[in-house]
Amino acid sequence: MLKDIPAFSISLDFELYWGVFDKVQLEEKTTYYDNTRRVIPQMLSLFEKEKVHVTWATVGMLFAKDWEDWASAVPAVVPAYNNARLSSYRLKEKYAEDRRMNEYFFAPELVDQIRNTPYQEMATHTFSHYYCREGGQDLLQFKHDLQAARRIAARKGIELHSLVFPRNQLDEPYLKICAEEGIKTVRSNPSDWFWNMDVEEKPLKRFVRGADAYLPIGAKTSYKLSSLKLRDGQPLSIPASRLLRPVHSDNKLLNSLRLQRVLREMTLAAKAGECYHLWWHPNNFGDDPELSMADLRTIINHYKMLENKWGMTSMSMLDVYDYIKANQA
Repeated sequence: MLKDIPAFSISLDFELYWGVFDKVQLEEKTTYYDNTRRVIPQMLSLFEKEKVHVTWATVGMLFAKDWEDWASAVPAVVPAYNNARLSSYRLKEKYAEDRRMNEYFFAPELVDQIRNTPYQEMATHTFSHYYCREGGQDLLQFKHDLQAARRIAARKGIELHSLVFPRNQLDEPYLKICAEEGIKTVRSNPSDWFWNMDVEEKPLKRFVRGADAYLPIGAKTSYKLSSLKLRDGQPLSIPASRLLRPVHSDNKLLNSLRLQRVLREMTLAAKAGECYHLWWHPNNFGDDPELSMADLRTIINHYKMLENKWGMTSMSMLDVYDYIKANQA
């Protein structure tokens, strides 16, 4: 019989420029990504010191050393989006000649540092930052993408067991492919209507989703581990609770509201014996790494208090899966 325990889970979408190449110009964001690369070791040091278990859902292309290594890892079948701008494969033609830009596409040394840091789970964000709800791509292309992610991780002796869908575009038919490719758990979206990640999003949905980070608009964010069920032929879906949005360097009120909302929800989860699943992108710390790290230390310190007072346990996504598999009748 599964015993419900208070759990604190963190999952990170590690992608660098692969995550936003269709939305922003790289040349305008180099300092942002330089800061991101510098702050990741600080995160890892904090997680190791405080024994915080974290899932790093990493774009497979980041494992490559350079464009030549990247080319050797490209799958035989790539996504055929109707909107060609969404394909990350087109970036080689634009950036491969300028080696100064390589560090925004490849980070094997950071992958190694994550892998070698205690309590960290290396997971996948697909190989190419794959969009499962975009027109033109299909299940076979997705399968090839996951196989490429597994191969490039295997070069470093890494097995991938958890997955986060890029842009949170979880689509039910793709879960079977995940299971076939060894994925045991995926991050699913909150149940609120404004977290149903359609390809074409209306401004109202984006506005309400943003406002919920500061004001109590959505449903309760934590849940009993016993509510998560293992199903044959599918990975375990672990719902996200809260996106830790970027800091507001110039607005102390908004910054305090977003941070206090997270801390209150963590406390409620601990008292109720529930799981609280926080996530963000490491590059969200790129605009103001000092203030971002200060807020993260506040969150981790709060977790340690909840650990001491209520027995809250730090769990990666794979830890959650292992706990449920071992205890679910």
